[in-house]
This record gives sequence, C-alpha cells and structure tokens, in this order.
Amino acid sequence: MRALFLAAVFFMAQIQMSAKNGISIIPEPVSVEILQGFFPLNGETGLVLFDTAACRNAADFLKGYLSRYYGMDLKEKAKKRGGCIGLEIKEVAEAKKGAYELSVSPGGIRVTGYNREGLFYGVQTLLQLLPVIPGGKAGEGSRLLEIPCALVKDEPRFEYRGMHLDVVRHIFPVEYIKKYIDYMAMHKMNYFHWHLTDDQGWRMESRSHPELNAKGAYRDGTIIGRFPGTGLDSTVYGGYYTIEQMKEVVAYAAARYITVVPEIDMPGHCMAVLAAYPQFGTEPEKPVKPAVTWGIFNRENNVLAPGAEVFQFLEDVFNELMDIFPGRYIHMGADECAHKWWKESPAVQAFILSNGLKDEKGLQRYFAQRVSDVITARGREAIGWDEMVDNGLVDGTVVMSWRNANGAYKAAARGHKAILTPLANSYFNVQQREKEDSLFHNMKVVSLDKVYKFEPVPDSLSALQAARIIGGQGCMWTEYFPTVEKLEYAVFPRMSAIAEVYWSDKRVKNWPGFLLKLPVQFDRYDLWGAGYSSYVFDYECFPRK
Repeated sequence: MRALFLAAVFFMAQIQMSAKNGISIIPEPVSVEILQGFFPLNGETGLVLFDTAACRNAADFLKGYLSRYYGMDLKEKAKKRGGCIGLEIKEVAEAKKGAYELSVSPGGIRVTGYNREGLFYGVQTLLQLLPVIPGGKAGEGSRLLEIPCALVKDEPRFEYRGMHLDVVRHIFPVEYIKKYIDYMAMHKMNYFHWHLTDDQGWRMESRSHPELNAKGAYRDGTIIGRFPGTGLDSTVYGGYYTIEQMKEVVAYAAARYITVVPEIDMPGHCMAVLAAYPQFGTEPEKPVKPAVTWGIFNRENNVLAPGAEVFQFLEDVFNELMDIFPGRYIHMGADECAHKWWKESPAVQAFILSNGLKDEKGLQRYFAQRVSDVITARGREAIGWDEMVDNGLVDGTVVMSWRNANGAYKAAARGHKAILTPLANSYFNVQQREKEDSLFHNMKVVSLDKVYKFEPVPDSLSALQAARIIGGQGCMWTEYFPTVEKLEYAVFPRMSAIAEVYWSDKRVKNWPGFLLKLPVQFDRYDLWGAGYSSYVFDYECFPRK
C-alpha cells in the first residue's frame, strides 16, 4: 500500500512539473529542448509573414485561435521587428510533408515549415505552448501570456493520419463537421474519412439520381437502446448534405491541409439505394425502406444485383462524388456483403456463370473492379475495407483494414498500400472501459491504453512491406451517438492517443509520458468547449487536480 501511495505522489508531482513547465505537446514531437525564459505575448505582439500567400492558411488559423479562445487580436506587420511571431517556409525537397522547426526565445518566435503543411503544424505546436485557462477568454485585452522558450524539431512518422465519421446512422450539421475538422487539425491529422451512405440513409445530394435523396435519405424511425433494442421510436430521421455544403467542407478542410476521403458503400450496405431503386436488388418486386435498426448484415437483403443498369448507376454516383471531392482517395466500401442473397438469386447465379466469376467472392471482386475502374479513370485511387483481401484484390486498390491488422499486412505483402484501423485499437464507438455507463457498442473494451500502445508496423514486416503501411485512423460509427456530447465523450481523449500513434516516432512515444500530458490536454478540451471522458483519472490515487 505504501508503495502505491509513493507511486501516486511521484505521478502527481510529475504532472504538476509538466504543467508548470508549460510543455505538453500532443502528438509528441521528434525533439523538444526546453530553454530558459519566456516570450511575452499580448495584444501588441506583431505577426510577420515572410511569404504572405504561402503562409496565409497557417497565419489565419493562428489569428483565429487567439481571437476565439484568448480574445487577442494579432496584427500582421510588414517587417520583422523585435517581439514578433515570424512565419516562414523554407522548402526542403527531401523533407517529409509536415516537417517544421519552432524556436521560442524571449525576443521572438520563429515557426519554420519545410513545406506549407509543416508551417501549419508548427503553428499547432506553438498554440500548445500557450498557457491554458479554461472557461473563458484567457487573453482579454492586452493580458500577458507567457510562452516558455523552447526549440522543437518535428516531422510525422506516417503519411496518412486520419479520423473517420459516420453521418449515416446519425447526421451532424456542417458547422459541427467543420469543428470536427478543426479538432483533427489541432492533432496534426490530415485525412477525414466521411462515411456518406449506408443502409440507414444516403447523405450526399445526387442530381443524377434524385430519388436517393427523396426516398433514400430518410428512415421511418430508430430503435431504442442497444440492438436489438426495446422498441422503435416514431420519428422520421434523416437528411443529406447538398453539393454546395460538401464543397464548403472540402474547402474548409483544405485550408487545414486535410483531405476529405468520401465513402459510398457498395455492393452491400445498400438498403437506402434499394429504397429509391428496388430494381437494383436481387428481389426487385419487394419494397424496401432505409433500415431503422443497426447491424443488419445477413439479416435483411441489402445487396446490389449485377447488371448494366446497376453498373451505370455506380458510375454515375461515383463520378458525382469525384466532381465534389478532389482528393486522391475515394472509398468504395466493399465490406460485409451478405453473399446469401446472391446465392438465392437465379439471375445473379446466371451472371456469375456467364462472366466466368466462379462464385460469389468472384462477383464481389467484379463489383470492386468495375468501381475501381471508374475511380482510376479520373486519376484517383480506390480504397476498400479489408474484405477485399478475402475476395481477391483489384490491382492498385488501397486496403483499409478494420477487422484486425492482419488484413493490412497481407495486402502489403501482395504489393498494395494499406491503412490501419483495427477494431480492437481504433474503433471509438466501442466502450472504453468495463461496465461503461454510456451507451456504446458492447464489444471488447477499446481502452485508451489499447489505442495508444498499438504499434502499426511489426518487426515481422520487410522494409518494402512496412513502406506500404501508409498510416491509419480512428473510426467513429454513430449508431449510439445521436448528439455532439455523446460523440465527443467517445472521441476524446482517444483521438489524442491515436494522433500520437501515427505522428510520433516510436522512439519518443511512451505511455507514462502521454498520461503526464493528459491533464493539460483536458484543460484544452475545456477551452475548446469539447466533451471528453476522464475515466483514466477516475481512480482515487490519480486525481486530476
């Protein structure tokens, strides 16, 4: 007992020391050298941009953050003077996208990006050196903020560092999508995976097939409680994002160096499609409505049937998608397709036979090939979930591995790029502790330490295979998360943990050090007005304050 008490005392002393130094950076940089003194920041501090156009996104984010959370209006100045913050870009061809250096001295601050992304991320680190005073604007008027002097050198470990959000089961307004993107930006993440279609609704405007919105975007109700539920409410639920709104999100994300990865899920998870166009299914005479429950894989017929009209439909909607979203990656789903419906359809069996596809796995690969061809014809790359590994990989496709990490490693061994999002370490819709008092998917616990301690690249991979693991993301499915409050309780602090998994060099990343940074990070959440779970500090020996 005495040993536990001493350990707790030491732990709290380290937390207080960390907070006192004012150095609590997430994700952990490659190197941080703490220097003597402080830089005084107030309303008179000038901001100098050494290349106005190239530095604009980073400067606007810095000024907006200081205004919103500290009540401070930072003025841009044409020439460098003492006591200024300087932003500059020194292009280094061999530098990773996102590499930067931050120098804070009593006489001034210099943020140097080795590319535009690097400057933006250097600004994020600078903002994390600010003292955190939650509950109000800490820098009202000309109040002095002391920034500890330090030299930070940093670059990301992985190219792909993402977060996912399902807006099908529960939809969130554009203004909140922007806030979610800001959270990602402040964690140095660069890919936003936007899950736009599924059994429960079609969430993107389609001008080529408007019935997708008229009939496919609204469900008659929603189950109450955890599946199978205690009943069904009678509230029609749904909506969709207009083309203009989606373009607005794309532009907002791009200013934060975040690429939106949109997903249309097929050939399974298509009840919303069949509600609009029942002739696209294996039972065309059967009326279909968007699902009112969750996890209907194998229980209800939600698969597309192969045919010229269906493949034209897919070509139309994926081209619409690419007209809106200019990013490299387009997600085509290809997961959880119940082959039983194809097996029971004589027409589908005849299609398999006439096209030499052998079986239902061959048909699923055929769907992936047809959609991948549409995507690559526009110069993009197709992403699909890891069921593609089982059904036969289409050349050039990127595998997103969710069932476990092995799907990614198998794909890498076969020459494919892979993105890691294994359920056991990356799904934030799963309960984060035993006997969770909030409604989550009741699977194995995805605790904060499971998220943080996951190592994306095992030693068993060859150097070539390891290079094909381009990164990973956290997933936020929203069956049980109808409100922002519930969503953020599930996301934070696990988003902070996974940000460090994919940004930080494994030589500087460590679990005790991450825990030491969490009290300051929780204060940042308070400053942002974000909800979060503090269960990791809910033990008597580890009080937060």
